[in-house]
Amino acid sequence: MKLVEVTTPAEVKAFLDLPSYIYRNDPNWIPHLKQDIQKVFDPKANRSYRDGVAKQWIIMDSTRCIGRVAAFYSSKYSKGMEQPTGGMGFFDCIDNQEAANLLFETCKKWLLEQGAEAMDGPINFGEKDRFWGLLVENFTDLSSYALNYNPAYYVGLFENYGFQRYYNQFIYWRDLHLPAQEVFVRKYNHLMKDPAFRISNVRNHNWDQLAEDFRTVYNNAWGGHHGFKAMPEAQAKRIISSLKPIIDRDIIVFVYHNDKPVAFYVNIPELNEIFRHVGGNLNWLGKLKFLWHKWRKTSKIMVGIVFGVDRAYHGQGLEGAMIKWTEDNIVSLNRYHTTTLTWIGDFNPKMIHVAENLGAIKYRTLATYRVLFDENRAFNRAPIVG
Repeated sequence: MKLVEVTTPAEVKAFLDLPSYIYRNDPNWIPHLKQDIQKVFDPKANRSYRDGVAKQWIIMDSTRCIGRVAAFYSSKYSKGMEQPTGGMGFFDCIDNQEAANLLFETCKKWLLEQGAEAMDGPINFGEKDRFWGLLVENFTDLSSYALNYNPAYYVGLFENYGFQRYYNQFIYWRDLHLPAQEVFVRKYNHLMKDPAFRISNVRNHNWDQLAEDFRTVYNNAWGGHHGFKAMPEAQAKRIISSLKPIIDRDIIVFVYHNDKPVAFYVNIPELNEIFRHVGGNLNWLGKLKFLWHKWRKTSKIMVGIVFGVDRAYHGQGLEGAMIKWTEDNIVSLNRYHTTTLTWIGDFNPKMIHVAENLGAIKYRTLATYRVLFDENRAFNRAPIVG
C-alpha cells in the first residue's frame, strides 16, 4: 500500500471517485455531489480556511485507490474544548484494518504537528449540518442529502483503532399523515384565539425579509446562549442565498406575534430523492436532471433543518401549534408524506424531548468519535447542553 498526499488533478479525481468503488454493490448509497466535496477543500469557497488548514490523502495498492481521508485543524473548532482538538473526515476505505490504521495514523501525525492533542471524526471542515458523524445504526434506508452514509464495517475500523463515541447524533422520522396529537390541537386552537398571533408560510416573503425573520428568531432562540453567537445580518443572507435553489416556500413556517417573528419550523425537500437520479455530478446534464425532478416535485420527504422558538415565548405551545398548522396547510397539499428532522446530539436532551413530543421516532443514529493522543488522559463524553 502506498500513501499519497492529494495535490494533483489525478489524485483529486481518485479521492472523489473512490466512493463509487466502495459502494458499488450498495443499493442504498446515493453519492455526495462532487462539487459539494470540492467546495470543502477550496480556500476561496470555504470560510473555514480563514482560521484553519486541511490536508487530503489517498491509499493506492498496485492497481487502484483503496482508501481516502482528510484532516483539519481550526482554532475556532478547538476553542473551549478540554484540549486542542483536530478533526478527520471524508474517510472511505476497503474492509482492511491495516489500511484504515494507516489513514488514521497519518491524520494523527499531521494534527500533532498542528498542536492538536485529540482527533474527532468523521467530521466536516465546516458546518455540522453536513458530512458529520459515522453511521452506526440503520444501514438499510436510503442515505440523506449531505449526511454521511457508510458500510457497517466502518464502525469496527474506527473502534479497533481506539476511537470512542464522543456523542451520538439522532435523526427522527414522522409520518405526516398521522393526525396531530390532541394536545397540539388544543394549543393551536388556544393560540389562534389571540388575534395578535398568526402562522404562515413564506410565499409572500422576499429574500431579504425571509433572512431577517430567520435571523430574528434564531437570535432570540439561541443567540448569546448555550455557546451560540448572535447571527449578523450578512450571515443570515448567506444562509438564505445558499438555500434559494432548493427552497419550497410552502414548507417554511413562521409564527408571528404582533407581526414580530417569534418561532420557525424550516423545512426543505429531501434532495437525495432528486440527486439519486443525478449520479453525484452536478454538471450541465446533472443540473438539467435536477431541475426536471424539482419541477416534477419528485421528493416526497420533507426535512426539518431547524426548529426554534423565541425564549420569551417558551411554554406557550408554539411548537405544537406549528405542527397542527403543518397538518392543515402542508399535508393537505399531498406532496410530502413523511418528514425527518436533522440530527440532534445526545448532549441536547431538551431538543430530543421536543422531537419526541412532536410524535417523531428515532430512526437513524450517527456518532461523532474522538481519540485522545495521550492514552492516559481521562476520556469524557460531550457535555450536556444547559
